[in-house]
This record gives sequence, C-alpha cells and structure tokens, in this order.
Amino acid sequence: MRLWAISDIHLSFKSNREEFAKLQPREPDDGLILAGDIGESLEILNEAFEIAKAKFKHVFWVPGNHELYTSKTAKEEEMHLKGEAKYMACISAAKNHGVLTPEDDFMTWVYEDDDGFQVAAVICPIFTLYDYSFRPPDVTREKCLEWAMEHGIKATDETLLHPDPYASRDEWCARLVSQSETKLQRAAEGGFPLVIINHWPLREDTVFIPKVPRFSLWCGTKKTDDWHKRFHAKVVVTGHLHVRRTDWIEGVRFEEVSLGYPRQWQEAKDEGHNVNSLLREILPGPATPTVGQEPTTTWRGRGRGWSLSHGMEPSTPLSPTART
Repeated sequence: MRLWAISDIHLSFKSNREEFAKLQPREPDDGLILAGDIGESLEILNEAFEIAKAKFKHVFWVPGNHELYTSKTAKEEEMHLKGEAKYMACISAAKNHGVLTPEDDFMTWVYEDDDGFQVAAVICPIFTLYDYSFRPPDVTREKCLEWAMEHGIKATDETLLHPDPYASRDEWCARLVSQSETKLQRAAEGGFPLVIINHWPLREDTVFIPKVPRFSLWCGTKKTDDWHKRFHAKVVVTGHLHVRRTDWIEGVRFEEVSLGYPRQWQEAKDEGHNVNSLLREILPGPATPTVGQEPTTTWRGRGRGWSLSHGMEPSTPLSPTART
C-alpha cells in the first residue's frame, strides 16, 4: 500500500492532457496525491479526477492557484465564480468523484514499512494560499509588487485569482492559515506523524527559482515556516515551483512533486520518463536519516536525482515563468 504524488500537471496543455491519460494503476490499495494546478476549469478538473480515481483507490487533492482562476472563456455557469466560490465549486467536483480535499476529515493511512511492520500516518490536505511575505526584509508589503515589476515579474494571479469575499489575498490567506492550524493541531494530538499536503511551499528556504527569484511573492507565507516540526510531520508534499526536488530539514522530508509545463519536463521525457515514472513515492518512502546525516538537496529535474548542497544552483534548473 503505497502513496504517490504529483502536481502541476497543467492539463490545459494538450500534450500534458494526453500524457496524464496514460496514468497507470499501481497496487490495488495505492493512493495518489494531486497537489494542485491540475487546470483552470471545472471540466479539466473533472476529467483529471475521473482518470485518477479509475487508477487509484484513494485520491487526495489540494487547490493550486490555477484552479482558483476566473476566466471569461469558461462555461457560463463557471465564468462568474470568483475566489472562495470557485474553490467551493472545485470541492463539489472532487466530492462527486470521491476525491478527498482540505474540506474533508484527514485520513489515517496504514502501511507496511521496510521492516515489515504496520505503521500509520495521517494524510493532511490543506489550503493556505500566500500573503506576499516571501520577500527580503527591506521590501515592504506596500512596495513588493513594484519590487517584482522591477524585474518584469507579475503573476497572472493578480488578474485572474480573486480573493472574494475577502478584501485581499492576504486576508484570505490569514483565514486559511488559521483554519489549517486548528485542524493540523488536532491531527497531531492523535500521536501519528502527519503527511502535510499543500500546493504552496511551507518554507521560504525551499523556494529556489533563480530565473525569476522575485516570483517568490506568490509562493507561500512565512506563517507556515515551522509547521513541519510543530505538527510532527513525516513528509511535506508541495508543488507550484516546477522544480522537482527533495530536502531533509530537521528530520522531515520535503518533496516538491511538480510535472510542469510541457517544455519544462521535456528533458525528462527525452530521457525516457513519463507521467508514471515521475510519480513520487511519499509512503513508505526512504527511511528517515539520522539527524546530522541528512542527504543534501536532491534535484529531480530529469526524473532521476542528483545531489547538491542546500542553497546552491543546479547546472540546469527547471524554473517557472511568471505564469506559474
């Protein structure tokens, strides 16, 4: 019984859509995490859920920014949905397919570890959004968008991701963080380690996008920086960056599991990889290393990993554009 993950499959791209349709089942009781940015429309989301549930017994989904977009090209019943209303429409689609979301009770996942023992973890899909706090100390909230525009960076979110009914994305983020904290605290009190799933990174130091560094504004909130320890996480699963990597931080494994836009994973495809080989195993996963002996950051841009000291630039990083 294994738990797999992928994110940022962006099915609005024809080639990604065709690739995801090739998703193959694993073992009968295996599960799949879809960690956001499946696509922009409910039609695409329904298609992804149908495919995933046909292949995996358990499917978990958290929203990315793209699911929350309001588009004038969407169907009439969808094009007027904004902010929380669009999110709740996505939740309804997930429920129709039996997909678990941040609005559902967390699930206890029982699996066999490498020693053959039955162990458990709690699978925790959450939704936090971002509050523009991933920025240098000398850049204020009021001036941060100007700071990003100095490098020509402006996320599509500023046009298509509405915060309604909240006054701002910051305010919506604060509400979501508070709700997630309460739910995670309750789960942590149960004694089992958590698998925390969020589209946006929980820690700023795992955001490495050297081609567009000021895109960090749209990549998370500093309010979640200590959640991996505070809530006794075993694994933190995120996407959004389109930079596949694995980090060990204070004994906790952080997995960025993006597929990305077609051009961004073309090199992996050229080396023989596909959507099935790029699924990341979350549980059981590798054994937790001894504190102080954790591996360096492993970059998985080509589908296979290569190690690098934390904070250094890989030779061929996969970076998002301002559309991520």
